[in-house]
Amino acid sequence: MKIAIVTETFYPSTDGVVTRLTSTVRWLLKQGHKVMVIAPDQGITDFEGATVCGIPSFRFFLYKDLKLSLPSPAVGKALRTFDPDIVHVANPAMLGVAGVWFGRRWPMIASYHTNVPQYADFYKLPWLKPILWTYLRLLHNRADINLCTSNSVLEELTARGFKNVRLWNRGVNVGIFGENHRCEEMRRLLSGGEPDKRLLLYVGRLAAEKEIERIRDVLSASDDTRLAIVGDGPHRKQLEAIFAGTRTTFTGFLHGEQLAKAYASSDVFVFPSTTETLGLVLLEAMVSGLPVIAAASGPTREQIENGKTGFLFNPAKTNDFVHTVLTALRDERLLREVGEQARQAALAYGWDGPSLQLLGFYTAALNTKTRFASRVRERDA
Repeated sequence: MKIAIVTETFYPSTDGVVTRLTSTVRWLLKQGHKVMVIAPDQGITDFEGATVCGIPSFRFFLYKDLKLSLPSPAVGKALRTFDPDIVHVANPAMLGVAGVWFGRRWPMIASYHTNVPQYADFYKLPWLKPILWTYLRLLHNRADINLCTSNSVLEELTARGFKNVRLWNRGVNVGIFGENHRCEEMRRLLSGGEPDKRLLLYVGRLAAEKEIERIRDVLSASDDTRLAIVGDGPHRKQLEAIFAGTRTTFTGFLHGEQLAKAYASSDVFVFPSTTETLGLVLLEAMVSGLPVIAAASGPTREQIENGKTGFLFNPAKTNDFVHTVLTALRDERLLREVGEQARQAALAYGWDGPSLQLLGFYTAALNTKTRFASRVRERDA
């Protein structure tokens, strides 16, 4: 099958969408499929055998590490040249508009990965939410099948009028992450030279909607804790000011073996965000055997069994986050048990399953479009 993926972000950028897409592309290539990725230009033309078509891009002023592309006729030209069997538009918003417009002549899948309307609250633009929902619904309903990554998001999208929404199962690279990557040198780095203190870890994009500043209250409540923040983003300077004078280390992005070492060398993974559509880093922490403490939300409840494979706190309850973290840290035996149970649960979510499932969605969209075209030809005959 010839597969064209139009995405707002791709390698070498780092986020959950890129991780999912790169893992999927690798699997598709191994199965003998041909893949072309159309994405904002970041200087690469090939990804492990997949053609990467870069569209002229610019740096977003609010997020200088993020390159974006406006809708462009170049998307249509690339699609016509490649002539795919299926077009997959990931997170259509800007460049994806061109993917939806030019991709409509082929069977098309659209996938929803980022809860952009919910972000409006964190950027003090609540009036924008209904406009964003209308805009996204219009784009997604051009697709033959829409995908999302959690049941709670599926229910919300369906309730908001998105059509033909299906669940694209979660996955994690079980071959990269694990307890065997524990490294004392990495622990000293993350802990700022105090490896004997209890080490909390956050991994992800540094943005306002992630609510990372909540973690500061834990450091204030316990002199025995340190925090490592792995990642980067538009909120980094604000966070560095908020955490100034605390026992916090900012590392920037870590990748591959270094990221695996960071997970395995920490004591607890903390995740205060309530805006996720999945939270891929939760699975990465879990498969590393790291106990997770996360804000209770639809997607986190689907991944974490409270008290067994992790701990959930009530984000609406004052001090519940601090209470949950400190209570967990006091019970070393429970932390070990939860970490091991989390790892065993996460091992079931390798990327082969979600990738095979996606190929099934591609086939279903292709068959649907073929049947429709046949009916049109018969009608017009």
